[in-house]
Parts: sequence; structure tokens; C-alpha cells
Amino acid sequence: MDTKKEYPKSFSHIGLTVPDIKKAVEFYSEVMGWYVIMKPSKIKKDKESAIGLMCIDVFGNNWEEFEIAHMATSDGIGVELFSFPNGVKEAPEFNPFNTGLFHFCIQDPNIEDLVAKIVYHGGKQRMPIRSYYPKDKPYKMCYVEDPFGIVFEVYTHSYELTYSSGAYTE
Repeated sequence: MDTKKEYPKSFSHIGLTVPDIKKAVEFYSEVMGWYVIMKPSKIKKDKESAIGLMCIDVFGNNWEEFEIAHMATSDGIGVELFSFPNGVKEAPEFNPFNTGLFHFCIQDPNIEDLVAKIVYHGGKQRMPIRSYYPKDKPYKMCYVEDPFGIVFEVYTHSYELTYSSGAYTE
């Protein structure tokens, strides 16, 4: 095995399963401003197309069709939305203590307005907006969830700026 130091890999996209793809595209485009790069489309199980074979590889054979849409953030990160007709439509129980995806984070310098907009459009604010360095730097954060119960975080500043100064130390 090669032990040379690797360069940091870039983040390409995240896939989210939602109960209603049209409402999710509407929420994420109106509230987050994300670009729709592929409108909601139906994928049917088939063994002839590349997408059909790939989905059988990933999902197995116990499905017939689903809807998919592709969106992108201003910095080119993809958001792939899925909606399965036979899936559970309620949000999963929030349990960050178990292994798995805990949250994703988006960035907006106007955190107060964005959190209010999320709530106005059916989402939820899970905590007060907090400052990492209340006396020194304007870095703020807040956990929220979309109208479908998917938990995510909002930062005012980049990940590197927020943590490079040791956010948890005095």
C-alpha cells in the first residue's frame, strides 16, 4: 500500500431522499437559491440503460421507479434529490449518536434572514443562533431542518475560518 500523503479530495455532491420531489426542489431553489440543473425526472428499473443498471447495483431489485432531480450550490456542489414512491414519508428520528450522516452545512453571511426564511417556508429552527467568538469574530452558526425533517447547519463563514482559530479553546 502506498503511504504517501494524499491531497484533499473535493466534495462533489450529496444525495437526499425527500417525500415530495417537486416541493423539495421548490424549497431548495426558493430558500437556498440553489440552481436546478436537472428538473425532476422519473427513472424506471431497466437492465438496458446505464442509469438503470447503476440503480439496480445500488438499490437492488426491489424497486420499479423513482424520481430524481439535480441542483447545485453557488460553489458548484451538487445536491441530488430522490423521491421513492414506496418509501417512508416521515422524517427519520434525529439521532446524531448513531453511525451515519449526521448533517450537512451551508454558508450564508446573513444567517438571521436565512433561518427566518427556512422557518417561514415550513422548516424548523432547532437552536438559537450562536456565536463561536462573541467578543472577537462575527462567526455564527445554527442547526435547522427543512420541511421534510432533514437536519442541516448554517454557518456565516467558511469552515476553514471558523475552525482555524480553535473554535473550542480560549
